[in-house]
Amino acid sequence: MRVKDTLNLGRTKFPMRGKLPVTEAKREQLWEENKVYQLRQKLNEGKPTFVLHDGPPYANGNIHIGHAMNKISKDFIVRYKSMTGFRAPYVPGWDTHGLPIEHQLTKSGYDRKKMSTSEFRDLCRKYALEQVDKQRTDFKRLGVSGEWDHPYLTLDKEFEAAQVRVFGEFAKKGLLYQAKKPVYWSWSSESALAEAEVEYHDVVAKTAFFAEQVKDGKGILDDNTYLVVWTTTPWTVPASEAVAVNGKFDYSVVKPADDERQFVIGTELLEGVAEKLGWKDYSVVKHLAGTDLDGMVTKHPYLDRDILVGTANYVTADAGTGLVHTAPGYGDDDYHFGLEHNLPIFAPINDQGVLTKENGADFDGVFYQDADDVSLKKLEENGALLLEEPLKHSYPFDWRTKKPIIFRATDQWFVSIDKMRQDILNALEDVEYKPSWGKVRLRNMIKDRGDWVISRQRVWGVPLPIFYAEDGTPIMEEETINHVADLFAKYGSNVWFDRDAKDLLPDGYTNEHSPHGKFTKETDIMDVWFDSGSSHQGVLAERDYLTYPADLYLEGSDQYRGWFNSSLITSVVCSGKTPYKGIVSQGFTLDKKGKKMSKSMGNVIDPNKVVKQMGAEIIRLWVMSADTSADVRVSMGTFQQISEAYRKLRNTFRFLLANTGDFKPAENTVSYEKMASVDQYMMVKLNHFLKKMRDYFDEYDFLDAYKLLINFVNNDLSAFYMNLAKDVLYIEPADSHARRSMQTVSYNILLTMVKLLTPILPHTTEEVWEYMDEPEQFAQLTEIPDARTFANETELLDKWEQFMEVRSHVLKGLEEARNDKQIGKSLEAAVDFYLDANQQKLVDSLNENVALLLGVSALHLHPFDEAPADADKYEDGVAVKVSPATGETCARCRMVKEDVGTDDAYPMLCARCAKIVRTNFPETVETGLEK
Repeated sequence: MRVKDTLNLGRTKFPMRGKLPVTEAKREQLWEENKVYQLRQKLNEGKPTFVLHDGPPYANGNIHIGHAMNKISKDFIVRYKSMTGFRAPYVPGWDTHGLPIEHQLTKSGYDRKKMSTSEFRDLCRKYALEQVDKQRTDFKRLGVSGEWDHPYLTLDKEFEAAQVRVFGEFAKKGLLYQAKKPVYWSWSSESALAEAEVEYHDVVAKTAFFAEQVKDGKGILDDNTYLVVWTTTPWTVPASEAVAVNGKFDYSVVKPADDERQFVIGTELLEGVAEKLGWKDYSVVKHLAGTDLDGMVTKHPYLDRDILVGTANYVTADAGTGLVHTAPGYGDDDYHFGLEHNLPIFAPINDQGVLTKENGADFDGVFYQDADDVSLKKLEENGALLLEEPLKHSYPFDWRTKKPIIFRATDQWFVSIDKMRQDILNALEDVEYKPSWGKVRLRNMIKDRGDWVISRQRVWGVPLPIFYAEDGTPIMEEETINHVADLFAKYGSNVWFDRDAKDLLPDGYTNEHSPHGKFTKETDIMDVWFDSGSSHQGVLAERDYLTYPADLYLEGSDQYRGWFNSSLITSVVCSGKTPYKGIVSQGFTLDKKGKKMSKSMGNVIDPNKVVKQMGAEIIRLWVMSADTSADVRVSMGTFQQISEAYRKLRNTFRFLLANTGDFKPAENTVSYEKMASVDQYMMVKLNHFLKKMRDYFDEYDFLDAYKLLINFVNNDLSAFYMNLAKDVLYIEPADSHARRSMQTVSYNILLTMVKLLTPILPHTTEEVWEYMDEPEQFAQLTEIPDARTFANETELLDKWEQFMEVRSHVLKGLEEARNDKQIGKSLEAAVDFYLDANQQKLVDSLNENVALLLGVSALHLHPFDEAPADADKYEDGVAVKVSPATGETCARCRMVKEDVGTDDAYPMLCARCAKIVRTNFPETVETGLEK
């Protein structure tokens, strides 16, 4: 017999390499065939409900790494809740309407103006559903568990009907109005935009300082005085109706030495403006208060129009002249100024951003950006242009087309935020936020939010269910809206475009006695944020196995002004409460240099590529390791690093499986009370680890859970327990108490880690589960255990933590001996331990083979005061001296022992190993052992 055959060497068929790209897909197919998600739901029937409501990604193209981070984070939470006493159904959703899909079809050669609206919408629907299928495949391949066969889509008939009823709540409460006021207008999309559809980029604008001659100076200024007006949008000067000044400012009337005219400039800005205009010599004629200018009239610099001067608080002294060009049709502040002073709301520009003839012949047909130069030229020709200079500033862009937008007054439908602002703010108080700054951010978003423009001049979306009487009066009555909702539920929203207005109205509205005359219908659709923002009604309230409000919304931090925001407004209107009890927000995924990912820059990480190369588990473990509360940098190098951490976890599972292969939990378990002290210590450490991991999971703090996990595996297991366990597990008799005690602990570690990590690494834990002696078919159908406490754990931990400090001194000594080439492996060492009375008492109390705990072949204990000068001394009453162990290496336990060969039958073995072999393999006494 060979020595090897007398050892309990761990054996398992669990492979060291996971071959994840191949095995994961097969495993996912197995879950689907066995309906594991549905079985989990059935197991959880009757338990408290936890609902994480999915914010719908836009159905357009394969997923990106940000999608992966978002969905996997949600999967962690839902799986964890499902395994800890909650019924946690997960319904994924998709946002399926909107401009990008129209753009895709246009790029593919479809011209919506050459086909009926319904035909074009049918193409949009088909495209959207194709994208949903594509993304669903991607998400499922990441191991995300959910109701994939019955997701929610904003294009579903039932969802559209629910959305129309939400609209009806706004109408019922008088929160809708139609007005011609400036909105974000995307000429590239030919539609109004909501705030959430706008992003900001730095641009260099052409600014102009120009003179407007006083026509009526109220007896204070004569007609040889000119106001120096400032604008950052020269193209809007043809629509100018006023000059705004600040009533609290002081203004100077200035006479340059080389000019016959006098000019009015804000006193605080005078010095800087004079320098820009090249006025080397000028005198201040007099000072005026801003209120003195109020009500004066000037002449438009190149059109036959009077310009009113009025006060406004929004005029600042951080740039310009203190006198601001005002066009009420082209800006929010300008608009409110115009309303206050009864000025025309004039915006002579078409949907494509081209100026019309109302600006004057020179501007007719000119694109607004080119109109800057035309206007500047007109100012110069009329002697009004004092200075043109560039200005770098932040400017709004359409987030989809990446083109700049304009502020343009058009007839739109709005939701009045002012009427319900306080109700919304009050509702926010009971929401829990992670990170905590989310509360302030969302409150500020609502506090500063203007009215919500909900109309869009497109066709792929849910129509605004508004009818117009013959005199133009809008009809939004409960009966008409509910009737439209019923029609949508039955036929889908195409019915709005297929039928005439009279055929969309309920009985009684279209008979000969109707006071409304001939009806027409609204052609605009709703903002897509109204679509997804209605999901609390279209999904949570609609499906009886979900709950409203949801327990949690988890999305990117941009959703404070997006989905978190629109859902909040619609929910408060519908029910007076928030749609969520808690919000978790995440940062964005960036490249390794901290730049936003973009296909054009070539810095995009494709999760499908990572899955094919490394496996979905690597992405999942990366998500756990990332600080998602802030922006996350990621590169392929990141995944390589995570692969190393995964390999360590996998090898840990493999070691535990191999060394519990002959362990039958029902037969071989050793009770805690009968365990060795070190095994009790690891049981306590395991349960503390379990409790802390569960605490982190409960707080959705997966980064700290990851750190704790890696620390537990590397330090508590690999560097300590699994290392010392080898001697007992391999060397001691198979059925010995010491070995079964350590196997009990090892199996508990294995079982706990598998269950605990199933929400994180389900492919791997299910693979491990197949090698374990457990009754459930799938790890996903088990429960994550509660942490246990033990009567002696406080005293035990205190004792062992003191010893681990002492042990660290020895490890340091061993490292130095290795560096000095005195020893190779630690089993080649002997340690002389010099201990004071307290430390001696500590070591004695362990009742353990301390040499084994230290990983050395020999240990000699001495009083502390006998420590030689060359020993390493420590303040805690310990001194350590490491030297090479004397004796020969045992062929079985690999320790260096002086008693090797003392048993004549086993000359290669130490006395301990010889006794074990003699007792358990008596036949070898006669036959001997071979190496």
